[in-house]
Amino acid sequence: MTDRQMVMVGFLQAQNCSNYPASWRHPDSAPDFLSVEYYQRIGRTLEEGKFHLAFFDDRLAMPDRYGDDYRESVRNGVRVVKMDPIPILAAMGAVTRCLGLGATYSTTYYEPFHVARVFATLDLMTGGRAGWNVVTSLNDSEAANFGADRLPDHDSRYDRADEFMEVVLGHWDTWEADAILLDKERGVFADPEKVHPLGHEGRWFRSRGPFTVPPSPQGRPIVIQAGQSGRGREFAVRWGEIVFAIFPSLEFGQRVYRETKALAAARGRDPDGFAIAPAIYATVAETQTMAEDQAALIEGLARPIDTLALLSEALNYDFARKKPDEAFTDAELASISGLQAIRDRVVRLSGKKNPTLDDFVKFSARGTVKELPHFVGTPSQVADRMEEWFAGRACDGFVLAATHMPGAYESFVRLVVPELQRRGLFHKDYAGTTLRKNLGLAKPKPSRPL
Repeated sequence: MTDRQMVMVGFLQAQNCSNYPASWRHPDSAPDFLSVEYYQRIGRTLEEGKFHLAFFDDRLAMPDRYGDDYRESVRNGVRVVKMDPIPILAAMGAVTRCLGLGATYSTTYYEPFHVARVFATLDLMTGGRAGWNVVTSLNDSEAANFGADRLPDHDSRYDRADEFMEVVLGHWDTWEADAILLDKERGVFADPEKVHPLGHEGRWFRSRGPFTVPPSPQGRPIVIQAGQSGRGREFAVRWGEIVFAIFPSLEFGQRVYRETKALAAARGRDPDGFAIAPAIYATVAETQTMAEDQAALIEGLARPIDTLALLSEALNYDFARKKPDEAFTDAELASISGLQAIRDRVVRLSGKKNPTLDDFVKFSARGTVKELPHFVGTPSQVADRMEEWFAGRACDGFVLAATHMPGAYESFVRLVVPELQRRGLFHKDYAGTTLRKNLGLAKPKPSRPL
């Protein structure tokens, strides 16, 4: 990337809370999260701050793995409302002009043609601003909502996802950019020689084509990925154009950043052809004391059920089975089939081959603001931390999670963005109206010969 500047992503949920489950308890959190105005307000704020992308994380079930029961999650509002993000993104796109619009869709429970059409249509309707976050889903509750008994094993989900990507990209590439002629005098709508069948026959999928949606001004949607396990990282460097991450420290981020870019180069991919963006929280105010007081209030909103419900959801393991000081056996650790990066993080940070439940709670910090780096202070202090990570090659930008909505984004845009711009670390305006243009990415080459 020339004239290296930060990529900035707003980390959203189509839910009753942000990814911080206690956010709904914050006295300043807006209560109208079931309305279109709520999300459009956030979209306008992010565009005012020149964010590259508004991104929606998603799950296909509410957190009900802890104690095999959903009631405590519902009672405590632990991410139990989960709306489809695509209609919400379309509504946000209607009130913004340049902001990228990304959402999570699973390769485990959807069909490639369906996903290809959903995102290609969103891409057209927003003038080339769509992005797809590719996930393989993570627990048995999601499987049960789609008529399956259990989640497929970790590596086979990624094997299936690789072929899923081949089919989706194949569909997106079936129309050449100049296929549509609209020649009314001759009565020729499009050149049939420039619209191609897919004819995919693979292990997991069969899909004939041709695809039914022509390309957008950016060619095709951006591909987002967040794999951090060994197999997941291979998937991310093969397909991702923005790679999300969780880095507990600057030093850890620098190591993983270096390893991921090196892996991409070893696989024949330009290491500068994709951005790595870790998630952070930021609590900013005019004085350090004000920011620290706000951070203390925010941290005090979390409850133990938040952590236990989200750990059970993310790791696909019922943590109600274990006593607080009881170590996990080798077999139990091996049975964790969800986000294995969390398991690996706990093992590494605890220094224990067989951590306890208390270790998982402490070192994962799931469901608390301590799960992510939390930059607290004045605009200059928060910008200092961000610059340290960015200049120190721990990242190419950030995914800003919200401690409460929409206030966390409004404060960041008002206070931190101007400071980053003053330092030349963040653009002052959009380079264009497509997501690829604003990320500095060229239109992709066709994924297969046409």
